[in-house]
Amino acid sequence: MFTEERQQKILESLRESGKVRVRDLSERFGVTDDCIRKDLKTLENAGSLKRIYGGALLSRDYTLNREVVQRRSVHTEEKKIIAAKAAALIRPGETLFLDVSTTNVLIAQNLVASGIKVRVVTNMIDILEELVKSPSITPIATGGRMHTSVNGFIGIEAAAAIRSYSFDQGFFGCCGIDATDSDYSLTTLGAEDGLTKRAALKASRHKYVLMEHQKFDSNECYKYAKLDDIDAIITDEDPNPEIRELIESVGVDII
Repeated sequence: MFTEERQQKILESLRESGKVRVRDLSERFGVTDDCIRKDLKTLENAGSLKRIYGGALLSRDYTLNREVVQRRSVHTEEKKIIAAKAAALIRPGETLFLDVSTTNVLIAQNLVASGIKVRVVTNMIDILEELVKSPSITPIATGGRMHTSVNGFIGIEAAAAIRSYSFDQGFFGCCGIDATDSDYSLTTLGAEDGLTKRAALKASRHKYVLMEHQKFDSNECYKYAKLDDIDAIITDEDPNPEIRELIESVGVDII
């Protein structure tokens, strides 16, 4: 089979199932895993698919400007589970950072409901609106340039403000892990958000990434940190054994 024909068959499989695995394709076509990875890289460069760890997905249809109001209605039950797990890690008297994340909005709601006394720095308006409902919580806004797509402050100014703090714990949103070329990176939608996340990670003693299980089969365009820069991933379901092994191999826990 010619390379072009094999790549066309790969695209047909993607359109049928939405996802393909390198191992399955190599067995199907009788070629090496490296050969399939080269096919996937070629197809990704052509804009036909998005490579993930161990395979590929069809190119997604959302853009870098996908607004936070849209994301709030996606995977809501999973986010509630993750938020409850994260809130259980927080102790009275701590200083926290809550990143721009719809799951972090739910963490804020958990904190308000618990009556815990904490100080919370955030760059998201939605989170501030929740935190002010509790007299026990001291909410602090980073300030900076306002981005309506995330209803928060991201970019150089926000990052500069964040560097003035030291956080006991930081909780971060993530669009998936890029493990395509053994480059195990945490990804997000754009550079300004990534720059802000990176500053807050460096200022946090304990670092947690929040990911619904669907995101283990995904990644986005901007790499804001290495996987081993964090302490743990908080999720609603175990990832598949292959991805779990990858994560644990670099010393990161899965909660």
